[in-house]
Amino acid sequence: MKLAIDAMGGDHAPDEIVKGAMLAANEYPEIQFILVGDENKIKPIVGDHPQFEILHTIEKIEGTDSPVKAVRKKKQASMVLAINEVKEGHADAVISAGNTGALMTAGLFGVGRIKGIDRPGLAPTLPTLKESKGFLLVDAGSNMDAKPEHLLQYAIMGSIYSEKVLNITSPRVGLLNVGEEPGKGNELCKQTYKLLQEAPIHFIGNVESRELLEGIADVVVCDGFSGNLVLKTMEGTGMSLFSLLKEKLTGSLLTKVIAGLLYPKFRGIKKQMDYSTYGGACLFGLRAPVIKAHGSSNASAIQSSIRQAKLFVDKNVVEMIEKKVQEIDMKSIKEDNGE
Repeated sequence: MKLAIDAMGGDHAPDEIVKGAMLAANEYPEIQFILVGDENKIKPIVGDHPQFEILHTIEKIEGTDSPVKAVRKKKQASMVLAINEVKEGHADAVISAGNTGALMTAGLFGVGRIKGIDRPGLAPTLPTLKESKGFLLVDAGSNMDAKPEHLLQYAIMGSIYSEKVLNITSPRVGLLNVGEEPGKGNELCKQTYKLLQEAPIHFIGNVESRELLEGIADVVVCDGFSGNLVLKTMEGTGMSLFSLLKEKLTGSLLTKVIAGLLYPKFRGIKKQMDYSTYGGACLFGLRAPVIKAHGSSNASAIQSSIRQAKLFVDKNVVEMIEKKVQEIDMKSIKEDNGE
């Protein structure tokens, strides 16, 4: 197996990206890595390690760049070159902590969509209050104006991934909505509900956002607009909560003593709710695994993303998605929806 890594993408690139790859190399001696980035910065970290080769470039896509323009104009950008390694058959998967929109664009242009998938979806695994058990959110922001058949495809892809990569038997798939009862929500949710009832998945019905942290579902399906709101709200709430606790528990000598005694518990809670333990967000629907690591990823988070990519390849998830989608008559579904 060979993985291409965008060493220039992310807030802490290239150091943390390369260090994460080094950690993964020690864990998986059978994997070969292509690090795409500035050789002058990467070489001092990896040395002559036999598992690494460096594809040199100093050009990168910034977080402020327009995704489509950047991918078209910056042909030598680290992200674009990493995607090209998969396109040309030199690598099996891509990992990047760079610009999300650019990675989606580069993936579409370079890798291409799975036959039968209309719109790829961004799928992070988010933590719950249940220890070592997260849920997959599809879509978290790649497709803002989704149609019912898009959400059906997300449900199928998410279910396969959860079963094969996350080792969940018969994953519970829920449709994000404003109420649990059938018939709730906007027209998109109502039509999607009917499709998911007939889909070859374990559909449990509508789920509300307040239930997500309780682990009510293993896969939560929604349009990209709603999903991105959920993602950002959860991230912001977590950071605000820990900031509030820190403020309250360091306000006096007594609270500092109490905080010191409770520190191991707080550290355990923080670890349990840490996104990085689950790896990055998968770009479902592309013809090869493309993993979007969080922009602020440290070495540990990159290692988790590499572990995730390895399982994605090992379990033949792309091939299974393609096979399952071909079994469903998407043409008839679109005709029924008046397309």
